[in-house]
Amino acid sequence: MDEKTEELRDIFMDVTDESTVTEQQAETHGSLSSETEVDERLEDAVARMRDRYDFGTTLSDDELVTVVRGFYAGDSDAEIARNLGDASLGKTVSRARIDLHLIRDSDTDAPFDMDELRDLLDRDATTVECADELGVSESTVRRYRRVVETQQERRTVNDQFRDEFENVLRDRELSDRMTESVQEDGLDDATEGMETNVSF
Repeated sequence: MDEKTEELRDIFMDVTDESTVTEQQAETHGSLSSETEVDERLEDAVARMRDRYDFGTTLSDDELVTVVRGFYAGDSDAEIARNLGDASLGKTVSRARIDLHLIRDSDTDAPFDMDELRDLLDRDATTVECADELGVSESTVRRYRRVVETQQERRTVNDQFRDEFENVLRDRELSDRMTESVQEDGLDDATEGMETNVSF
């Protein structure tokens, strides 16, 4: 580091107050208290949702929070499974998402017309009858039946829980943006002060 660079560094540290900057950096997206609060709010919503609906998933509420976060981060089921520490949990994550009413467009990409399945279910057809009528396996019917039932549940409650997930994460994003704005403003002020105090 040459003499001029060293001088600029010293002036910058004096103007910006290094300890304050470091403290602000600690309160960014990785802030333990903020992330813990988000997880607690999401877990509370998940627990209430489990009480209300018949969850088939074996994942814990804490693991379901990871599913919620991953879904809204745009992660695939395989990526969420890896975040849970077990890459083989892809199908488990998929079923858990459905329990949480977090449906992807790809969840309705069935090898048959979904409206046909809906009509059969409206007529109280059994899984075996649906499989015979649609020409697919019973496991395939069960998979897409759950999607149809979840879509119906979502319409019934107006996506109450999904709205709650989104509000929690939106609040977190807004908090991040405000923090970033404060830090950028502080850096701009510090830079202006440095420019004022430095002469060549």
